[in-house]
Amino acid sequence: MKTLHWYLLRQVLATLFMTVSIFTFILILGESLKEVFALLVNGQVGFWVVVKAVALLIPFVLVFALPMGLLTAMLLVFGRFSADQELTAARACGISLVSLISPILILGIACAGLCAWINLQIAPLSRIAYKQLLFQVGTSQTSGWLTEGTFVSSLPGCILYAGKVEGLRMEDVLLYQLDSEGHKKSYVWANEGRIEIDKTNRAFNLTLTHGRQLSSDSGTEPAWHSFGELQLPTFQLPQEFAEKPKVNNMTWSQLWIELHELEDKIQASVPVGKLSSAELQQRLKEAALVTEQITEPVRVQIHRHASFSMACIGFTLVGIPLGIRAHRKETSVGFALALLLVLVYYSFFILAQSLETRADLYPHLIVWIPNFAFEAIGIVLLWRANRGI
Repeated sequence: MKTLHWYLLRQVLATLFMTVSIFTFILILGESLKEVFALLVNGQVGFWVVVKAVALLIPFVLVFALPMGLLTAMLLVFGRFSADQELTAARACGISLVSLISPILILGIACAGLCAWINLQIAPLSRIAYKQLLFQVGTSQTSGWLTEGTFVSSLPGCILYAGKVEGLRMEDVLLYQLDSEGHKKSYVWANEGRIEIDKTNRAFNLTLTHGRQLSSDSGTEPAWHSFGELQLPTFQLPQEFAEKPKVNNMTWSQLWIELHELEDKIQASVPVGKLSSAELQQRLKEAALVTEQITEPVRVQIHRHASFSMACIGFTLVGIPLGIRAHRKETSVGFALALLLVLVYYSFFILAQSLETRADLYPHLIVWIPNFAFEAIGIVLLWRANRGI
């Protein structure tokens, strides 16, 4: 029996290493090709910066690659195990399927624990470190501090928007110039813009072409002025990466702290003085509804991280009987079936993310549906496969 256990475990581990490596490579390629590899091709960063960026992305993509790789490994190994009649031989010796796969089930639980550690702590920290690295190279590439389709207000003296960003070139540019008190003193729109970076002084010069400017001299009404080319004063780049992590980049502990802080702020804003008992109850009820509405995105992230971590268990339970049923040697069949199941699984997370502002629909509970569904279906399929149905 031990021989069979070690044989299956070695087959699964070898295939798991291969599939996780493939999925990790694909996900990293898609995640970093636009931001990092473009810098290397343009000669704006060194090779080791790209290596460091890729290394920081590995924990982030492993959260997805490990469950996908585990599911694919189950389909491939047990599909081959069944097709080669090895499962039939084991049953002929009186060995049940459940006892045969017990080490594999333990491996699935161990992978879930590893995913939980990475997803709840390591991946968010790596993601922040990756963003910091992009910010540090932002002195030579605008993608470190300028995101297309977003108003950037962290630049001293201005608010900048670009509909499209390609290196140091921008299209559909909007610029609000601010005075010393932070009030808007002029508005500029242009078809195109060029940025020249001054690395020494951590500043940039902005040249706009084919646009219009709304400005006013002292004591005159604002008026539009067209221009072919406009050279604007030097702007300073942000001095440090001090931005608070976004909710989807927070660790497990940071998410809970953020949730409690939001709840405390809302509760503290409820006036309690000079209110009757009925009015106080009404205000508290309204505050509870507001609290659910505002804190729901944080709750979705908390439950999403926890649910993501359990994906390996459901994928293991489903992958084993489906691999036996597929009964094929072709690797492409296993990969295709794995991708289909992954698509179904993660569609629930996409749905919950799109409904995160609808607290009345409980989107933080939707993320648990695929786990319970896959585990229940997997147990039923295993029971049927164990009985030879």
